Amino acid sequence: MENFKNVNVVKQANIYYEGKVTSRTVAFEDGSIKSLGIMLPGEYTFGTNDAEIMEILSGDLDIKLPNEEWKTLNTPETFNVPANSSFDLKIKSVTDYCCSYIK
Repeated sequence: MENFKNVNVVKQANIYYEGKVTSRTVAFEDGSIKSLGIMLPGEYTFGTNDAEIMEILSGDLDIKLPNEEWKTLNTPETFNVPANSSFDLKIKSVTDYCCSYIK
């Protein structure tokens, strides 16, 4: 899906890692939530409450999911993150992403 229709966007940005990772929250009519964001080069660890589907739209990065080894992603690529876990990223170039939260 390249475009979202009939959504509400939260104007205030989600800002992490001193502004190196930012996103906007998008709420859909069915109650589902996504965030659209950009990550600048750096190394980051993110924790999850809900399960997540991460769509990496563009960029050059490595990822380490729970109980897995580091792997390089060939974008565009999608990966799943379990609820109540964390994952590590090594962002090598500006990376565009969409995160879907699974309740």
